[in-house]
Formats: sequence, structure tokens, C-alpha cells
Amino acid sequence: MKKQTAKRSVVKKKAGPKSKKVKAKAKTKPKTKAKPRPAPKKTAKKTPAARKSKSGRNWVKFVEQHGVVLASAKGPVPSVAEAIVGEPIVGSWWSHPKGQQIFDALSTIDDDADIRCFKLVDHKITFVHRRLWPALAKLAQAGVLDAERVASIQQEHMPTGEHRNITMPFPDWVPDDALATAASLSVDEAKTQLGAWV
Repeated sequence: MKKQTAKRSVVKKKAGPKSKKVKAKAKTKPKTKAKPRPAPKKTAKKTPAARKSKSGRNWVKFVEQHGVVLASAKGPVPSVAEAIVGEPIVGSWWSHPKGQQIFDALSTIDDDADIRCFKLVDHKITFVHRRLWPALAKLAQAGVLDAERVASIQQEHMPTGEHRNITMPFPDWVPDDALATAASLSVDEAKTQLGAWV
């Protein structure tokens, strides 16, 4: 009798865990593939760099439209700083509430490959669009504009955060195609293209 009870207890031990496993399998739900969640919609918010870039491009178009503009001084051609503010600026534009916007616009204009900076109109910082470079070259070649006024000025951004002006004398900065076009212009045509300030 003792042997039989021992066998029964062994059977119970063996059967016990198996039955539990079966029950556990029966309780678990079959796995289904989860549907992928749609990606969250991106908002239309623009980063400051994107806003700066778009705003800066508008001011590059402003220079392209007018051809010759002053950076911030008052004079016979439009001023970028005053166009941004929408009225004459009293005192320095640096202290104006839109000073940062003016700085960003002037920096973007200065960095554009189709715009050159000179101390041209009244010896003040002046931007000239590429389409007028031949007229500028013609007047410089004819001696109507002195070499100092048609020397190109480019700002170099230093690692310290400072800016350094690099001056390139005329005609070193003038592309060959602009010089070729200048040769076909008369002095009067060049003056007409550049405007009454000449």
C-alpha cells in the first residue's frame, strides 16, 4: 500500500504543473498586431531661423527691386532700416525696438551673392544689386565715380562674434560678364540706370 500511495503522489506532482500550464495557455489572449499610430501632425510654427530667413529674403528682394539702397542712412535712395521701421529713424537704429530685425535684414543682404556693399551714395553704406554692377563699373572706368566709392566691402564674421570689413578694390570684385556688359554701355546709359543720385 505504501508503494501505491507513493506512485499516486508522483502522478499528482507530474500532472499538477502540466494542468496549470494548459490553463495558463487557455487564459492568454491570442496576440494581434497593433495598428500603427498615425504620426502627430506637425504644427505650422516656424523657428526663429526660418522667420529670419523668410524676412531676410524679403529684404534681398527689396534691394533687387530698387537696385541701389542705403543700409540705414538718410539719402536720395531708399534705406533698408527706414523701410523696416516704416518711418524715419531718430538717432541710432541700434536702439530702435526693431533694431534686431534691422540687423538680421542687413546681415542677410550682406551675405547674398547677388548684392555688393560699397560706401557709394554720399559715402554711406550702400547695397547694389548685380543687375547694376555693369553701370557701376562703367562710371568707375569713366572716372565719374572715384575708386574709393566703388571698392566692395564685405563683412567677415569672426569666431569671437566681432565683424571685420574686408575691402576689395575696383575692378577686382567685378565679374567678367559685368565688365563685358559695361563696355557696351555709354556713360549716360549707366547714369540713367543708377539713378539721379549720381
